[in-house]
Amino acid sequence: MAFDVVMPQMGESIAEATVLKWHKKAGDVIAKDETLYEISTDKVDAEIPAPAAGTLLEILVEVNATVPVGTVVARIGDASEKPSGAAAPVAGAPAAAAPAAAQAPVAAPPAPLAEEDDNSLEGRLRTKSSPLVREMAKQHGVDLARVSGSGQAGRVTKEDLEAYLAKGPATTPSTPAPSIAPALPAVHDPSAPTMGLAPSMSIAPAPAMPAFAPGERVKVEPMSRMRKIIADNMVASRRTSAHVYTVFEIDMTHVAQLRNKHKKAFEAQFGTKLSFMPFVMMAACKALRAYPIVNASVDGDNIVYKQDINLGIAVSLDWGLIVPVVKNADMMNLGGLARSLNDLAERARGKQLKPDEISGGTFTITNPGVYGDTFGLPVINQPQVAIQGVGAIVKRPVVITGPDGTDFIAIRQVMFSSLGFDHRIIDGAMGDLFMAFVKKELENSTFGLE
Repeated sequence: MAFDVVMPQMGESIAEATVLKWHKKAGDVIAKDETLYEISTDKVDAEIPAPAAGTLLEILVEVNATVPVGTVVARIGDASEKPSGAAAPVAGAPAAAAPAAAQAPVAAPPAPLAEEDDNSLEGRLRTKSSPLVREMAKQHGVDLARVSGSGQAGRVTKEDLEAYLAKGPATTPSTPAPSIAPALPAVHDPSAPTMGLAPSMSIAPAPAMPAFAPGERVKVEPMSRMRKIIADNMVASRRTSAHVYTVFEIDMTHVAQLRNKHKKAFEAQFGTKLSFMPFVMMAACKALRAYPIVNASVDGDNIVYKQDINLGIAVSLDWGLIVPVVKNADMMNLGGLARSLNDLAERARGKQLKPDEISGGTFTITNPGVYGDTFGLPVINQPQVAIQGVGAIVKRPVVITGPDGTDFIAIRQVMFSSLGFDHRIIDGAMGDLFMAFVKKELENSTFGLE
């Protein structure tokens, strides 16, 4: 008897996914739990294993097609069985959800509830739009249920919302526009919106400059789903938060000495390598406890103080960027942080992360220094209000003051670390105090190793 392979639901708010790649073709033999295909959602890319062993009888959803969760995407059975012919393959276009067979590992969604029930498939597709669309709707005070969607099963796209705002009556934004123009940002951003203008005001866009001239030698390829999501999130973040940056010089010689002294014993005890990042993570956790405003979010006119410290750690992939989250990081010792960090990074590169492992972050650390950067000025990961950038650790000549007050030059291992913060709720003094705390921890703490 053939098994229906259905599109799994990779998280409560995820209603659809895109097929990125098939690892087998029709007629191939596959073992149970062997990778069958790869998918991409608004939250994560993942490899999906086969629910049963057998022969891949037919593929019903082709690469780059986006379908609702529960859709039958393929069938596995005995080689002697013939394809059912019940459905034509979906090629780059949405398909209606088909009920899953009893043997399928992920149950098909139940029959749709009333249209107003947001837990129905239609409700999730309509209201659980992309993060960018939800943020735009929030800023403009728009109920997405009132917007006619052209996406899958009526899902509201960015274009749908922009068209609605352009022709519809003016709506009251959830956050009133300031009556006085705010001060200019500390770091100039040419892409930032005109200062002093409310987000809901209609502004005629500047004519788009052509990306290339006629006859110019170019190669054009579409953005991947992950790249489009990253692009939307970055633009939305710059429009949402008033980005300001501060950069601190930190002497990492003390941490380097601790690491060299204990790394062999550490690896034997915890079964993982000790890099510099767990030290930074532990220092950041202590600073977040000392300055909880940095571990907060903005909700309209309210400040939401997060009681848990969940550290997002940016991981660079060959095909993009992902931010897995170390939950309750402040409750871990150095060994726990190192193990969690290395495990998440390894599984991120192997497309083995689950949606809840890349959500719920309250503060993010990114490490451009691994590529030799002196320091970076990263974009805030919404809805967080701050992000720390870690630069390369480099030997530099530094002026040191001895116990007797004598100055001398010494070779020290120095790191520049930045903090990008949302000036709506974090003032410059607070950002500097936070980073001064991190600096003091990294230069003086024993981190439980001694």
